[in-house]
Amino acid sequence: MEIRILGSGCPRCHELENRTLDVLAELHIAADVQKVTDVKKIIEYGIMATPGLVINGKVMCSGKLPNKEELRKWIEAETA
Repeated sequence: MEIRILGSGCPRCHELENRTLDVLAELHIAADVQKVTDVKKIIEYGIMATPGLVINGKVMCSGKLPNKEELRKWIEAETA
């Protein structure tokens, strides 16, 4: 599973990364998690507002900070 956290490094971007890592640990799922801070690469995903979350190439959210339950649902759906 590939997960990309998109953002400039603001507090909300860091919180999204922390929540994502927490959910992965709770579910015992290994994933390649990378932070993407390059604005050009972020725009390539079609994201205009950060933070953004991409799982296995699919944009899951943009411009909002999802709660852990949302993250859990998205991650479980991608592992099914």
